[in-house]
Amino acid sequence: HSALGGASQEQSRGGESPPLTYALLSGKDPKSLLKRGLRYVSLSLIMKGMTSAPDFLWGLPEVQKLNLSRNQLVAIPPSLGKLDRLVVLNLSGNCLKCLPKEIGLLRNLKVLFVNMNCLTEVPAELSLCRKLEVLSLSHNCISQLPSSFTDLTSLKKLNLSNNRFVQIPLCIFALRSLDFLHLGSNRLESVAESIQYLANLQILIVENNNIRTLPRSLCFIMALELLNVDYNSIQTLPDDLYLLRRLPRIAWNPMDKGLHVSHNPLSRPLPELVEGGLDVLFNYLREKKEHH
Repeated sequence: HSALGGASQEQSRGGESPPLTYALLSGKDPKSLLKRGLRYVSLSLIMKGMTSAPDFLWGLPEVQKLNLSRNQLVAIPPSLGKLDRLVVLNLSGNCLKCLPKEIGLLRNLKVLFVNMNCLTEVPAELSLCRKLEVLSLSHNCISQLPSSFTDLTSLKKLNLSNNRFVQIPLCIFALRSLDFLHLGSNRLESVAESIQYLANLQILIVENNNIRTLPRSLCFIMALELLNVDYNSIQTLPDDLYLLRRLPRIAWNPMDKGLHVSHNPLSRPLPELVEGGLDVLFNYLREKKEHH
């Protein structure tokens, strides 16, 4: 905690936080802050109390991993586009209201964290980062995504939890490589039938929304290992749910694989069947379907 306090005192005096000040005042080359790992050249400036990124940053084009998380950054300048070798960029835990459109120049970017900021929208240019595999935009104020997102065909993991989505953005259904999708704690009222296009999805989390029913098409995503629909308004379950053979159990711990269906107003006899375990529930649904 004192580190944070110290950093903000530095900031209020108009200076930068200690490690940067040291590098600059001692006449050291800012490049001395770079760490050369086995695979990547990285630079970490976490929790420095910075309200703006230091200018020397944009003169370090060799940086491949950049961590600016947990500062008080209110904006990222267009100069970000100069760091075109970036593979990993972490901007989480700042005060960013938007991202510069020059983010689209980061053609080598594979991992981007912008969670816990104040974003209300995402620039369409982000879709130019075709190599992007992991994207976290959780804990922001986003209610829609640009349609150009359909171009992020390499995206495997997408976290949009704790935002303001009323429906799953259509562009997501084009992301056929997705294996992880988190839309928990939004304002979703339904899951579209198009969810079935995400055939490689292994983890789908839509807990804590206003979902009333689950689409039958969800039952055809054979790769699903974790389906979390806790804390919704679901009364019935689709008869074909038993087709999801990779769900190992009824799960109660948020981290466990399986079917999470607690805290829903399930109609009878579903609550008792859920208590009995996944086999009991699936047998019931299978028989119910056969009798139809």
